[in-house]
Amino acid sequence: MLVGLSRRALLATLSPAAHSANVPARHVVVYRVQGRFGGWPANHGIWSWGNEILCGFSAAWFKRMPADRHQYDNTKPEEPRLARSLDGGETWSIESPPGLLPPEQGGLAVQPLREPMDFLAPGFAMTLRFSGIHEGPSRLFHTTDRGKKWLGPFEFPLFNRKGIAARTDYIVLGKREALAFVTASKENGREGRPLCVRTADGGLSWAIQGWIGPEPELFSIMPSSVKLSGSRILTALRVKKDQATDWIELWESSDLGRNWRFLTKPVAFTGGMSGNPPSLLRLKDRRLCLTYGYRGKPYGIRAVLSEDEGRTWSPDIILRDDGAAWDIGYTRTVQRPDGRLVTVYYFPEEVSSERIIAATIWSPDKQP
Repeated sequence: MLVGLSRRALLATLSPAAHSANVPARHVVVYRVQGRFGGWPANHGIWSWGNEILCGFSAAWFKRMPADRHQYDNTKPEEPRLARSLDGGETWSIESPPGLLPPEQGGLAVQPLREPMDFLAPGFAMTLRFSGIHEGPSRLFHTTDRGKKWLGPFEFPLFNRKGIAARTDYIVLGKREALAFVTASKENGREGRPLCVRTADGGLSWAIQGWIGPEPELFSIMPSSVKLSGSRILTALRVKKDQATDWIELWESSDLGRNWRFLTKPVAFTGGMSGNPPSLLRLKDRRLCLTYGYRGKPYGIRAVLSEDEGRTWSPDIILRDDGAAWDIGYTRTVQRPDGRLVTVYYFPEEVSSERIIAATIWSPDKQP
């Protein structure tokens, strides 16, 4: 049974100990279901149309596991879900559109895309989803009615790699033109190396635009990208060097993703346990905001801001640090018309329990 859909039950005020000073914020429960593990919004994507926000996540099955493992049963399917808010993230409803089901869960067979997508159509959204972590293809789904009905799954190329572990990260350039940012397998078949690809025909075909950096020692994955002025693009990456070292890198392209150069590390450490992916956002006032989950103690959700297009970044803004375990984060963030931010993520209320999907509503503005 889904609980917490009333405004009274959904809104919870942060305790003073749970956030850094001068960052007023509140938490909202998006999804909490007994027996279910709500997880990994960054694997699915987030979209917004004014105060209407749509965010994908996985509804896995809860299973008590050792504390260093995800608390879910990986022998059962991670079912796709959408959370929709019509009031800027204050309240949410949960949807299970059949069009997002993969073939393995009773969805349609994967087909070639035969009609080009119109990336500028009102209500358009696209999601790219992997079918395997290291090996195998990814699939494409799209909608023109703000996610009520989805078409797909459609084929997405392997680009001569053993696997493409795509999450939803794309930049629209025109009616038929878009860039997508995915993770490809390395030469040894393991994850992963980030890649920018481009379509000029509405997704009927895709070609490599440029590799984002050299092949990493372990992995450099899960890009989150924004377009600046002209042909400039910034992409934030989740990087793991070894079992104890992880961070978030920022790369820059001045030619729409063909060539890339390392810019900086907005986040020097993401807490261990293989780190956490970034969610990079261009604010209305042209600043940059990056949110992520911190998997070290105190476990929580954090943000950093840049006023100079990513060259330098603020100290961590701790949105919350009351997580019960390391298994946290995978944020996606959008900005409301009133300027406040809505950051969605998965969250552990107890060490060995179901995981919820939560949102933090907060202001990126400097406080007096």
